[in-house]
Amino acid sequence: MGGWSSGRHGGRPTADASLRIDLAWMLRTGRAKEGAVTWGSLSWLRGDQPYGSISYRAIMDTPGEERLELSYTRSSGGEREQVKQIVQLSFSRPHYGGKRWWMICPYRGLRVGKLYLPPNGDRFASRLAWRLGYHIQRVAKHDRASERLFRLQRKLKGDQGLGNFPRRPKGMWRRTYERHLERYWELEEAADAELAIGLARIMGRIR
Repeated sequence: MGGWSSGRHGGRPTADASLRIDLAWMLRTGRAKEGAVTWGSLSWLRGDQPYGSISYRAIMDTPGEERLELSYTRSSGGEREQVKQIVQLSFSRPHYGGKRWWMICPYRGLRVGKLYLPPNGDRFASRLAWRLGYHIQRVAKHDRASERLFRLQRKLKGDQGLGNFPRRPKGMWRRTYERHLERYWELEEAADAELAIGLARIMGRIR
Protein backbone atom coordinates (compact mmCIF):
# COMPACT_ATOMS: atom_id res chain seq x y z
CA MET A 1 0.00 0.00 0.00
CA GLY A 2 1.65 3.20 -1.15
CA GLY A 3 1.77 6.32 0.95
CA TRP A 4 -0.49 9.23 0.18
CA SER A 5 2.02 11.95 0.88
CA SER A 6 4.31 11.56 -2.14
CA GLY A 7 4.30 14.82 -4.05
CA ARG A 8 1.54 16.19 -1.83
CA HIS A 9 1.51 19.13 0.55
CA GLY A 10 -0.95 20.70 2.94
CA GLY A 11 -1.56 17.96 5.49
CA ARG A 12 -3.53 14.75 5.58
CA PRO A 13 -6.13 14.14 2.86
CA THR A 14 -9.75 13.89 3.94
CA ALA A 15 -12.44 11.32 3.30
CA ASP A 16 -14.40 14.01 1.50
CA ALA A 17 -11.61 14.49 -1.07
CA SER A 18 -11.25 10.75 -1.77
CA LEU A 19 -12.99 8.38 -4.15
CA ARG A 20 -15.44 6.32 -2.09
CA ILE A 21 -17.09 2.93 -2.52
CA ASP A 22 -20.28 2.62 -0.44
CA LEU A 23 -21.49 -0.98 -0.34
CA ALA A 24 -24.87 -0.18 1.22
CA TRP A 25 -25.56 2.31 -1.58
CA MET A 26 -24.54 -0.26 -4.20
CA LEU A 27 -26.99 -2.76 -2.72
CA ARG A 28 -29.80 -0.21 -2.47
CA THR A 29 -29.39 0.87 -6.08
CA GLY A 30 -29.05 -2.63 -7.53
CA ARG A 31 -25.39 -2.26 -8.43
CA ALA A 32 -24.74 -5.26 -6.19
CA LYS A 33 -27.28 -8.00 -5.44
CA GLU A 34 -27.17 -10.79 -2.89
CA GLY A 35 -27.27 -14.16 -4.64
CA ALA A 36 -26.20 -12.74 -8.01
CA VAL A 37 -23.24 -11.49 -10.01
CA THR A 38 -23.49 -7.89 -11.17
CA TRP A 39 -21.02 -5.66 -12.94
CA GLY A 40 -20.67 -2.16 -14.25
CA SER A 41 -18.77 1.02 -13.48
CA LEU A 42 -18.66 3.55 -10.67
CA SER A 43 -17.84 7.17 -11.39
CA TRP A 44 -17.36 10.31 -9.34
CA LEU A 45 -17.79 14.02 -9.98
CA ARG A 46 -16.06 16.99 -8.40
CA GLY A 47 -18.62 19.73 -8.89
CA ASP A 48 -19.84 19.00 -12.41
CA GLN A 49 -16.50 17.65 -13.65
CA PRO A 50 -15.55 13.92 -13.93
CA TYR A 51 -13.21 13.03 -11.07
CA GLY A 52 -12.61 9.30 -11.48
CA SER A 53 -14.13 5.99 -12.52
CA ILE A 54 -13.57 2.26 -12.04
CA SER A 55 -15.05 -0.99 -13.34
CA TYR A 56 -16.31 -3.60 -10.90
CA ARG A 57 -17.87 -7.04 -10.52
CA ALA A 58 -19.95 -7.74 -7.42
CA ILE A 59 -19.83 -11.52 -6.97
CA MET A 60 -22.41 -12.53 -4.37
CA ASP A 61 -23.79 -15.79 -5.74
CA THR A 62 -21.60 -18.22 -3.78
CA PRO A 63 -21.92 -18.23 0.04
CA GLY A 64 -18.55 -17.67 1.71
CA GLU A 65 -16.93 -16.34 -1.47
CA GLU A 66 -18.71 -12.99 -1.81
CA ARG A 67 -16.39 -10.27 -3.07
CA LEU A 68 -15.93 -7.14 -5.17
CA GLU A 69 -13.45 -7.25 -8.03
CA LEU A 70 -12.26 -3.74 -8.90
CA SER A 71 -10.44 -2.71 -12.08
CA TYR A 72 -8.99 0.73 -12.64
CA THR A 73 -6.01 2.65 -13.95
CA ARG A 74 -3.81 4.85 -11.78
CA SER A 75 -0.94 7.13 -12.70
CA SER A 76 2.27 7.50 -10.73
CA GLY A 77 5.38 9.39 -11.78
CA GLY A 78 4.22 9.54 -15.36
CA GLU A 79 3.58 5.78 -15.52
CA ARG A 80 0.16 4.13 -15.71
CA GLU A 81 -0.70 1.01 -13.71
CA GLN A 82 -3.60 -1.33 -14.44
CA VAL A 83 -4.93 -2.30 -11.01
CA LYS A 84 -6.96 -5.41 -10.22
CA GLN A 85 -8.12 -5.36 -6.60
CA ILE A 86 -10.27 -7.92 -4.76
CA VAL A 87 -12.28 -6.88 -1.71
CA GLN A 88 -13.83 -9.65 0.38
CA LEU A 89 -17.40 -9.23 1.65
CA SER A 90 -19.10 -10.51 4.79
CA PHE A 91 -22.33 -9.88 6.64
CA SER A 92 -23.65 -9.56 10.16
CA ARG A 93 -27.17 -10.11 11.50
CA PRO A 94 -28.31 -7.00 13.42
CA HIS A 95 -30.76 -7.35 16.29
CA TYR A 96 -33.50 -5.75 14.16
CA GLY A 97 -33.28 -8.67 11.71
CA GLY A 98 -32.02 -9.22 8.19
CA LYS A 99 -28.41 -8.85 7.12
CA ARG A 100 -25.96 -6.01 6.98
CA TRP A 101 -23.21 -6.42 4.42
CA TRP A 102 -19.65 -5.24 4.95
CA MET A 103 -16.42 -4.94 3.00
CA ILE A 104 -13.22 -6.22 4.58
CA CYS A 105 -10.44 -3.62 4.50
CA PRO A 106 -7.59 -5.25 2.53
CA TYR A 107 -4.98 -3.76 4.89
CA ARG A 108 -6.60 -3.66 8.33
CA GLY A 109 -8.93 -6.65 8.07
CA LEU A 110 -11.74 -4.53 9.53
CA ARG A 111 -15.37 -4.74 8.51
CA VAL A 112 -16.32 -1.39 6.99
CA GLY A 113 -19.20 0.04 5.01
CA LYS A 114 -17.03 2.30 2.86
CA LEU A 115 -13.59 2.15 1.24
CA TYR A 116 -11.59 5.14 0.07
CA LEU A 117 -8.94 5.97 -2.51
CA PRO A 118 -7.33 9.32 -1.59
CA PRO A 119 -5.47 11.55 -4.05
CA ASN A 120 -2.16 9.85 -4.92
CA GLY A 121 -3.31 6.64 -3.25
CA ASP A 122 -2.76 3.31 -4.96
CA ARG A 123 -5.51 1.03 -3.59
CA PHE A 124 -8.95 1.29 -2.01
CA ALA A 125 -8.81 0.79 1.75
CA SER A 126 -10.58 1.85 4.92
CA ARG A 127 -10.47 5.36 6.27
CA LEU A 128 -8.36 4.12 9.20
CA ALA A 129 -5.88 2.36 6.93
CA TRP A 130 -5.34 5.60 5.01
CA ARG A 131 -5.41 7.71 8.19
CA LEU A 132 -7.84 10.04 6.47
CA GLY A 133 -8.85 13.24 8.14
CA TYR A 134 -12.56 13.79 8.59
CA HIS A 135 -14.82 16.79 8.74
CA ILE A 136 -15.79 15.81 12.28
CA GLN A 137 -12.37 16.97 13.49
CA ARG A 138 -13.47 20.52 12.74
CA VAL A 139 -16.90 20.24 14.40
CA ALA A 140 -17.42 22.07 17.69
CA LYS A 141 -17.20 19.82 20.73
CA HIS A 142 -20.76 20.65 21.83
CA ASP A 143 -22.17 19.41 18.52
CA ARG A 144 -20.23 16.23 17.89
CA ALA A 145 -21.51 13.61 15.46
CA SER A 146 -22.21 11.09 18.23
CA GLU A 147 -24.50 13.58 19.96
CA ARG A 148 -26.31 14.32 16.70
CA LEU A 149 -26.60 10.56 16.08
CA PHE A 150 -28.15 10.05 19.53
CA ARG A 151 -30.60 12.89 18.95
CA LEU A 152 -31.72 11.27 15.69
CA GLN A 153 -32.09 7.89 17.41
CA ARG A 154 -34.25 9.50 20.11
CA LYS A 155 -36.35 11.17 17.43
CA LEU A 156 -36.93 7.77 15.82
CA LYS A 157 -37.70 6.30 19.26
CA GLY A 158 -34.79 3.87 19.10
CA ASP A 159 -31.98 2.86 21.45
CA GLN A 160 -28.98 5.17 21.54
CA GLY A 161 -25.49 4.06 20.58
CA LEU A 162 -23.39 3.00 17.61
CA GLY A 163 -24.89 0.10 15.72
CA ASN A 164 -28.43 0.64 17.06
CA PHE A 165 -30.24 0.77 13.75
CA PRO A 166 -33.56 2.66 14.09
CA ARG A 167 -36.79 1.01 12.99
CA ARG A 168 -39.44 3.07 11.27
CA PRO A 169 -41.73 4.57 13.94
CA LYS A 170 -45.39 3.74 13.62
CA GLY A 171 -47.18 6.35 11.55
CA MET A 172 -44.04 7.82 9.92
CA TRP A 173 -44.12 8.12 6.14
CA ARG A 174 -41.70 5.72 4.47
CA ARG A 175 -40.12 8.53 2.44
CA THR A 176 -39.54 10.55 5.62
CA TYR A 177 -38.05 7.49 7.30
CA GLU A 178 -35.70 6.84 4.36
CA ARG A 179 -34.48 10.44 4.53
CA HIS A 180 -33.75 10.03 8.25
CA LEU A 181 -32.05 6.72 7.49
CA GLU A 182 -29.65 8.32 5.02
CA ARG A 183 -28.75 10.84 7.71
CA TYR A 184 -28.32 8.01 10.22
CA TRP A 185 -25.68 6.27 8.08
CA GLU A 186 -23.79 9.55 7.61
CA LEU A 187 -23.79 10.30 11.35
CA GLU A 188 -22.86 6.74 12.30
CA GLU A 189 -19.77 6.87 10.07
CA ALA A 190 -18.82 10.28 11.46
CA ALA A 191 -19.37 9.08 15.05
CA ASP A 192 -17.21 6.06 14.32
CA ALA A 193 -14.54 8.46 13.08
CA GLU A 194 -14.82 10.39 16.36
CA LEU A 195 -14.26 7.20 18.29
CA ALA A 196 -11.27 6.19 16.17
CA ILE A 197 -9.71 9.64 16.58
CA GLY A 198 -10.16 9.49 20.34
CA LEU A 199 -8.65 6.00 20.56
CA ALA A 200 -5.69 7.06 18.40
CA ARG A 201 -5.01 9.96 20.75
CA ILE A 202 -5.20 7.71 23.80
CA MET A 203 -2.87 5.14 22.25
CA GLY A 204 -0.47 7.92 21.28
CA ARG A 205 -0.32 9.09 24.89
CA ILE A 206 0.17 5.51 26.13
CA ARG A 207 3.09 4.98 23.71
